[in-house]
Amino acid sequence: IKRIKTLLRMNQLKHIANQWFEAFNEHNIEKLLALYSEEAEHYSPKLKVHQPETNGLIRGKAALRAWWTDAFDRLPELHYEVLQLTADEKQVFMEYIRQTPNEADLRVGEVLVINNGKITASRVYHS
Repeated sequence: IKRIKTLLRMNQLKHIANQWFEAFNEHNIEKLLALYSEEAEHYSPKLKVHQPETNGLIRGKAALRAWWTDAFDRLPELHYEVLQLTADEKQVFMEYIRQTPNEADLRVGEVLVINNGKITASRVYHS
């Protein structure tokens, strides 16, 4: 029974990740924010470049909204192609290709930490 509960939990986390990709690729900030807890943290090397004062880390839905609004304004054709989702009971690792015109495709790894059905932290990794 414990194994079945673990598998169900892993499938729930993958479902949240799929909802995340759908909202992101639609550039639907409200749908994205609905997946996050109020005090969620997000780390990204791109934040270090575009908002150096953050040192790559932002907290809370207002900061997430500002970040995605800026990104979608700068990159209106930004799209993520899902390669793989791997989950355990607490987090899901997402591997995807970041695509936007006039930039080379970028292979990305991102971890979503999920508690009580909401993303509480996300960390992006790429070269």
